[in-house]
Amino acid sequence: MNIHEALRNVTQKKQEYFKWKHDIRFNISEPRKSEEEFLQSVDLKTLNTFHRWERSQEYKSLLMLLLESKVANDFEDIYKIVTDKAKDGDEKSIRLFLSMQKDIQSNAKLAAKTFEKVEEIDDMDDLVLD
Repeated sequence: MNIHEALRNVTQKKQEYFKWKHDIRFNISEPRKSEEEFLQSVDLKTLNTFHRWERSQEYKSLLMLLLESKVANDFEDIYKIVTDKAKDGDEKSIRLFLSMQKDIQSNAKLAAKTFEKVEEIDDMDDLVLD
């Protein structure tokens, strides 16, 4: 499950707050809303309700999903740096590249299993029951 799928399971105001707080926007050409603009958009006067929600397990779970996706992006950036240095012959980078390669392969196997499960569920949706 990714952060966008998980956000569908919370109220609209919570979704909007989480997206606003963590700057999750599809249209990045528009400027980020100020606190006042955000409060107007959700028809509230303070952020107190959201600050209380931040201590909940629901919020913490959403945050972990968000951080997981950020780690994946950071991993990609690091991978590019390490491969460039490894290609230049840097010994430490070569060892790190080989280590990262093993991690990537094991994670790719897990990812493939996730997509196999999705495919099985999709196949089951086509079943016709009499």
